[in-house]
Amino acid sequence: MLKRSVGTMGKLLLIMTLMGTFMLASARPAAALASWPLVKIGQNGSNVVTVQYLLRHRGYTITVDGAFGPGTESVVKQFQSANGLSADGVVGANTWSKLVVTLDAGANNNAVRALQTQLNKHGYSLTVDGVWGSQTTSAISDFKADHYLGGGTTVGPTTWQELTGTGNGDSGSGGIYSLPVARSLLPRSEYDDPHHDYPAIDLPVGTGTPVYAVRGGTVTRVNDSLCGLGYSVAGTDGASYAYCHFSSYSAANGASVNAGQLLGYSGNTGHSTGPHLHFGVKYGGVRRCPQSMLLAIYDGTSVPSAASLPSSGCSY
Repeated sequence: MLKRSVGTMGKLLLIMTLMGTFMLASARPAAALASWPLVKIGQNGSNVVTVQYLLRHRGYTITVDGAFGPGTESVVKQFQSANGLSADGVVGANTWSKLVVTLDAGANNNAVRALQTQLNKHGYSLTVDGVWGSQTTSAISDFKADHYLGGGTTVGPTTWQELTGTGNGDSGSGGIYSLPVARSLLPRSEYDDPHHDYPAIDLPVGTGTPVYAVRGGTVTRVNDSLCGLGYSVAGTDGASYAYCHFSSYSAANGASVNAGQLLGYSGNTGHSTGPHLHFGVKYGGVRRCPQSMLLAIYDGTSVPSAASLPSSGCSY
């Protein structure tokens, strides 16, 4: 009798284990939450703009220019002191946690501008007007679904952390320029490498790496035997920016993008000997060397205009 009971229980345990395994396999995997970014003096770009808008929302007088200079550092220190934090002027996890606010549809304030700035960093073409309407609702719903974040459309600390901690939040020259891939992916030395045959640069990144617009403009999708999947961006500065060998598109054909906005994902399509991003600049119909532009963006220094870039000296 005892032996029979043990056998029955073993079968039940086996069934329960199999059901649990099936349920786990059917569930969508939740990606690890991104870390809060460190935002500090000398940086610029979308995350700096977000900090500045949130400080404005908190009642501080600050210029929103995307550049973390001494003025922004001073205001950050004021905010930190007022909230019992170490006043080091660096926006890290503790400062972010005090700075962000919970938002939902219908809000109309500077915190919504901060949110819209972050959503645009991730490829959503929103007007940064501080008004949470239907387009902002659609964008945040899509972002939360893609990143396995629950809670409807409410934007709380977890959503802020994922927004700010992912994407390309550091761009150059007050948000006018951006590195084409996240700054943490490649060392500075990769941005001065010469290109074969003609002025351009190849950046060694793996398939599926997010690629961002270096300069804002209007995008045209490319799909041919040389470039593979890619984009030509008619920049707001009159230059043409080429991105090649993508694995997939993100920005719609004909869309207007800002610097630092997601274009798509790198790959190995077209005439390519391995996964990488090909990036080129043309001005006046002439190919230009992009190396000095990318190095200046990386360093956070004054970025040379496309028109001033040399047309030789960067190929072998």
